[in-house]
Amino acid sequence: MNRRLNQRFSGVLLILVLAACGQPATTSTDHHHADASTAEAHAGHQHTPALNSTAPIDAQFIDSMIEHHRGAIDMAEQALQAGQHAEIKHMASAIIAGQQQEIDQMTAWRLQWYPNLPPTSGMGMAMGEMEVSSDASKSFDQRFIEAMVSHHTGAIDMAYSAQTKAEHPELAQLVHAIITAQEAEIGQMKQWQHEWFTP
Repeated sequence: MNRRLNQRFSGVLLILVLAACGQPATTSTDHHHADASTAEAHAGHQHTPALNSTAPIDAQFIDSMIEHHRGAIDMAEQALQAGQHAEIKHMASAIIAGQQQEIDQMTAWRLQWYPNLPPTSGMGMAMGEMEVSSDASKSFDQRFIEAMVSHHTGAIDMAYSAQTKAEHPELAQLVHAIITAQEAEIGQMKQWQHEWFTP
């Protein structure tokens, strides 16, 4: 892991430690329209989570997804500054708002459901790209799309893994919302990729 990812992961662990000590948290969700083509691509997938601890699956998913969402927020904040298309900036704003709300919600659940559980090692699954490439041969928007499609794919894979194993119905609903929203965003970004960057 590079220094930036280490710092982000340390921040996640600190949040969870504070949660275990009784610090308060807040709430919410993210939602976008589903994209039929990407939804079909994932339909029927049977992912087996790489469980690497004896902690409840809900705690493992929350710990992984909080870290993962922070990566998306970091990239989206970069897109607000460097993005060239208004559509990219609009999506970046939606990602920041929606995923921060989901972080707040998961943090609140973590405190409520597992007040005495130390941070887990997560689900042990690939997360996809966590940073926008610095490859100057491509425009920022192209690099952002490539990184965020990879990143969203990691989130969707984790969500499918937890979909049938979630112990709390609230988390199962959030998992479904993550799959729906991020498949839709992948579909939209791939359309932009084709329209803007295909010769």
